[in-house]
Amino acid sequence: MEARKIIVRPIVTEKTSNLREFENKYVFEVSEEANKYTIATAVEEIFKVNVVNVHTWHVRGKNRRRGMFTGKTPDRKRAAVQLKEGDKIEVFEQV
Repeated sequence: MEARKIIVRPIVTEKTSNLREFENKYVFEVSEEANKYTIATAVEEIFKVNVVNVHTWHVRGKNRRRGMFTGKTPDRKRAAVQLKEGDKIEVFEQV
């Protein structure tokens, strides 16, 4: 799978900013088919950094209602990628 298709988008929140600042971990939304190895190689290829550890989890979609119609938001997969000490992803530092 292509590296740009594995990493869907970065997750930037107050919680992920604290992870980035104190633990050197960056959080991304990733493809459902991606595993830890492919996520690590994609981050290394795109951002030219060294990955130490990858932690993944699934975020379940929420049930939504609009009048009498019900639906569900899509399920997502996220990954926290820990980088080697001294490595940084410059795109995140600008936010």
